[in-house]
Amino acid sequence: MSKFRQRFKEIVNISRDVDWAIASESIRKNIYFRGPNVWILAAAVIIAAIGLNINSIPMIIGAMLISPLMGPIMGFGLGLGVNDTALLKESLKHLGIMVLVSIIASTLYFLVTPLELDNPTELMARTRPTIYDVLVALFGGFAGILETCRKEKGLVIAGVAIATTLLPPLCAIGYGIVTLNHVYIIGPLYLFFINIAFIALATFIMVKYLKFPLVKVSDSTKQKKVSGTIVAFTLILIIPSIISALMIIQENQFRQNVRKFVAENKSFNKSYIYDHEVKHDKMSSTLSSYMAGEPLESSDKELLYRSAESCGIGRDQLTIIENPFTRDELSESDMLKTFFERSDREIKQREDLLVQLQEELKTLRGKDLPVAQIAKEILTQYPDLTGFSMSRGSEVTLSDLKETERIFVMVKWKKPVSNEVITKLQKWLCVRLETENIIVIQDRK
Repeated sequence: MSKFRQRFKEIVNISRDVDWAIASESIRKNIYFRGPNVWILAAAVIIAAIGLNINSIPMIIGAMLISPLMGPIMGFGLGLGVNDTALLKESLKHLGIMVLVSIIASTLYFLVTPLELDNPTELMARTRPTIYDVLVALFGGFAGILETCRKEKGLVIAGVAIATTLLPPLCAIGYGIVTLNHVYIIGPLYLFFINIAFIALATFIMVKYLKFPLVKVSDSTKQKKVSGTIVAFTLILIIPSIISALMIIQENQFRQNVRKFVAENKSFNKSYIYDHEVKHDKMSSTLSSYMAGEPLESSDKELLYRSAESCGIGRDQLTIIENPFTRDELSESDMLKTFFERSDREIKQREDLLVQLQEELKTLRGKDLPVAQIAKEILTQYPDLTGFSMSRGSEVTLSDLKETERIFVMVKWKKPVSNEVITKLQKWLCVRLETENIIVIQDRK
């Protein structure tokens, strides 16, 4: 066990592969926002805004790859870890300038763009941060600082930039400012704070773990105060994200339950669900089911409520809205919509039934016996034959009640024939019908 423990420590040990001096120099150099970085960030913001505008994921990813936002965030974490007040101030100053430039650029883009967002899925994805975003930012920050400290550089930083999505929330804020919609301001702003806070926290933790030299040594009281502040700030950021994640999970489960309920009750007696609406409040979700056709009786509604409960939808969450119209009174669009939705299910049921019947018919045809044809062929061999019958049946062994399918053949001659003739006929029938389960019985009456 000791050898295994030692081997494990050798595998996970990172101290021999990192260079804190080079890492510190690299982070300090990349916090500044000036010269080419200004134009690179502006270009990245425009690309990201266009990607959000037309729901283009590749554009958004490309914008995140070229964005220089990671520098000041890691600088803030480093400054916090080595007690460098000057670095903290510089990092916060340049991060603030970057954020301001990003929001201004995205706001200007959404002011002049002629494109309207009918279904802004990529923008909406930035309005409800969850605990999963916290985890991505935290572990992305760990990967980022480890890559910066590593002697042999790779492409990890690019992956971190994509995973943590620093730039899209700032673009979403610009859209919210233009449309005066607080949903696109508060949610993305919270997501951005989560990203910068937990990337900085991951940097701070790794700086402490790797024992970067302190710029100035602080007393234990001040150090405890800083640690307490970090913990409190972390909890303040995490708690709303956990609540948001739980709400999203509940909403997703409710929508799955609704799909199941609607599918099972699309056609209900002489009525049918022609539309439904799901609403999510902060504490609960509700389903409005729009029914058409003949009016529902109390017993019918009770069956619908029970079906909803079996699908995980409470009685208080289901509202049945009846439109007491016959098919002739429905609008043409509603009629067509309902017709096609009901027809799909009915066609599927009929197709399944048809396949089942075809299989049964095939099985029955395979069991048909060509009695008349067999009789003709036997008469050519045995002209004295006066009686012939053939049918399927079962033979049961009484000792173990085992059942075996047989073909029973009853034959009658003018004069009884010997057992050799019966055996010969049985063998011929076995070859003719391609089965061994044949029993020939001679009627001697």
